[in-house]
Amino acid sequence: MNTSTLDMDHDHVELLIGTVQTAADANAKAVRNTVLSPRFYTTDFAAMDRLDVEPVRTEWDVMMKEYEGDNNHDHFQRDAEFAEEVKKLMPQLSPEMRQEFLDFLISSLTSEFSGCILYNEIRKHVSNPDIKQLMTYMARDESRHAGFINQSLKDFDLGIDLGELKRQKNYTFFKPKFIFYATYLSEKIGYARYITIFRQLERHPDKRFHPIFRWFERWCNDEFRHGESFALIMRAHPHLLRGGNLLWIRFFILAVYATMYVRDHTRPLLHEAMGFESTDYDYEVFRITSDICRQVFPIEVDIDHPTFRACMTRLVELSIANAKAKERGGVMGLIGRASTAVQALFTFGRLYLLPVKKQDLPADIRMQPTW
Repeated sequence: MNTSTLDMDHDHVELLIGTVQTAADANAKAVRNTVLSPRFYTTDFAAMDRLDVEPVRTEWDVMMKEYEGDNNHDHFQRDAEFAEEVKKLMPQLSPEMRQEFLDFLISSLTSEFSGCILYNEIRKHVSNPDIKQLMTYMARDESRHAGFINQSLKDFDLGIDLGELKRQKNYTFFKPKFIFYATYLSEKIGYARYITIFRQLERHPDKRFHPIFRWFERWCNDEFRHGESFALIMRAHPHLLRGGNLLWIRFFILAVYATMYVRDHTRPLLHEAMGFESTDYDYEVFRITSDICRQVFPIEVDIDHPTFRACMTRLVELSIANAKAKERGGVMGLIGRASTAVQALFTFGRLYLLPVKKQDLPADIRMQPTW
């Protein structure tokens, strides 16, 4: 299934992602809470404080040494070529492509800053030295990532006020185990997304339409290590990976995959410019993420099941229909939005009821990024 089959023309894209023309638009987009936009989270800090990593102490101490070594401490600096590439390449973007790229940057920044806020808040509210140390390192990394993206937004005179974003964005409370599942998946799928883009543009440098993509290889290794941190926490607390918690794991895998799939299909020109087709790109990212998640999750969704693929396509169609109903407004618009919401819930239910693959967890807890 490709984007043309989904009838994702520019009018549909504009309905789904909106238009950013000013800094106020960019800030409003970052603050806005939708089903597809990255969220800010808070959690039970007392429960985080009680975590015990002694069962994985050997692997934990090795990882802390890696964080302390900070091999990316000098990475997130714009070199002399960056500004020249921006001046050369940005005028070549069509207005439609510009909007998709801005949506990508704003969404990515919000996601990275979300991690920074969460990790920093946990750091401030716990006394557990292991968790405090970990959260300090991860907040440091995510702050760099968000700041680096913001510099690229400022090239468009659209920088995000991060202080205001922190104050205005709504926060969602998640139990610690939900933080572990969701954040592990977010970090690992972030790695898979970035490395897939980096490898593609490494093979086809003529398709690198912005210099920020040159930073993705070392950048995504930060994402990978963050995921490893949550993998160690979950492996240290094996009750999180069995029993009724398997139902939650299935839910979060599907929620993360579905959100990414729908959001990515609002950016067909972005992927086309890099030599991808949105559907093919997403399934490659799903494959990498599924491979990685075998280190910690004893179940895996079947991304090749015909019903899985049909439901993913259906969710994109319903997202378009919902946006049209919202634009229509009035009573009929409300009815249309309610109808698409019910259908989306039903479609997600079909995904959730699909059989899952089961596997034994590997003896070696840590992984290395090899994709």
